[in-house]
Amino acid sequence: MSDDTKIFLSESEMPQQWYNVQADLPSPVPPCLHPGTGQPLTPPDLMPLFPMGLIMQEVSQERWIDIPDPVLDLYKLWRPSPLVRARRLEKALGTPARIYYKNEGVSPAGSHKPNTAVAQAYYNKEEGISRLTTETGAGQWGSALSFACNVFDLKCTVYMVKVSYQQKPYRRSLIQTWGAEVFASPTDRTNAGRGILEKNPDSLGSLGIAISEAVEDAATHDDAHYSLGSVLNHVLLHQTIIGEEALKQMAIAGDFPDVVIGCTGGGSNFAGLALPFVREKFAGRDIRLIAAEPTACPSITRGKYAYDFGDTVQTAPLAKMHTLGHTFVPAGIHAGGLRYHGMAPLVSKLVDDGVVEAVSFSQNPVFDAAVLFAKTEGHIPAPETAHAIRAVVDEALKCKETGEAKCILFNWSGHGHFDMAAYDAYFAQKLIDCELPQADIDEALTHLPQVGG
Repeated sequence: MSDDTKIFLSESEMPQQWYNVQADLPSPVPPCLHPGTGQPLTPPDLMPLFPMGLIMQEVSQERWIDIPDPVLDLYKLWRPSPLVRARRLEKALGTPARIYYKNEGVSPAGSHKPNTAVAQAYYNKEEGISRLTTETGAGQWGSALSFACNVFDLKCTVYMVKVSYQQKPYRRSLIQTWGAEVFASPTDRTNAGRGILEKNPDSLGSLGIAISEAVEDAATHDDAHYSLGSVLNHVLLHQTIIGEEALKQMAIAGDFPDVVIGCTGGGSNFAGLALPFVREKFAGRDIRLIAAEPTACPSITRGKYAYDFGDTVQTAPLAKMHTLGHTFVPAGIHAGGLRYHGMAPLVSKLVDDGVVEAVSFSQNPVFDAAVLFAKTEGHIPAPETAHAIRAVVDEALKCKETGEAKCILFNWSGHGHFDMAAYDAYFAQKLIDCELPQADIDEALTHLPQVGG
């Protein structure tokens, strides 16, 4: 087994293809449905919002999809990302477990999000689109798409969830530095936003609301397409370069994970690491795959696996997913990227099939783990990433109790350099551990659309 702390790949060793898990699923993911007709979506239904290159990836059943050369060239700014052995964390925990993490915080935007932002901007540019609209929670995705649009000379409009817009001003600055415009959602720029504000002028917003605004903006302007940072199949596909690199790096380390962990909001960073290991699990490897989510927005652990709208005002397609209901507005926790009412259909199906398991955590235990990691490993994690770290710590402590020397791998989905207000609140003991009443979930689930499946 390697004694190295960091395990690198050369640029020539970077994977040249994305992995499509749909080719290996025992049964297909239920199709997304048209929000108006309730019928399965067809490629023409998606053409007002997405370029054909992405639409074809969304429905593809091919196992491997080539990464275009211009995308590979841009990936080289931060890829391959390092695999790191967290030896100091292991020592602090007194665990026999071996802990590794894939450091996606080395990208220009500081997270895993550019892996798909660059690809989406490329395919839209190829189709002659001049502007992309999107939503963002904590600002990781908005900044990543702003970066990608700048590279490909596209305009970019970002609807940022209002509570995060207020909590994370430097994410806004980063978005603007790369040339995008950013608005606190809900806004008065769209019918969706105006409708929400009419009902609740003090709305803190949600990803579902911001998606509604971004979709409406794109659908009502011929020069624009919509871009989503998580949930959809093609987004998860682009992120699989993380797991494909990790497989090569674990081989160099002479090790292999017993447990693979990632935080989950919409599912992209978890899927990016986990899906290539799902393939290994299907091939007979004994691997646990754990998705870590917030108790304030527990779509997997407490939601329902059912068809639901992807946005609040019911303009986005219906997907079969673990959902808390499209009307659900989560509390304003600092992990803004995890405040989405649903979960990626691919991840949801893997959970329903028993391939993936899920855990949930409240804010203070999450930040306990984040600070421990920062004190031992040096790096300060984003609040979202800290959910994965909490799960890692718990698994490592279980190994301490049992004496099992398991190998744990997790995705370091982003750094927390723009999230220090959250750490300030933690140190001031002002973080609230939101206990979500079952009645709130039950009420939101009454608004699920009545469709089959």
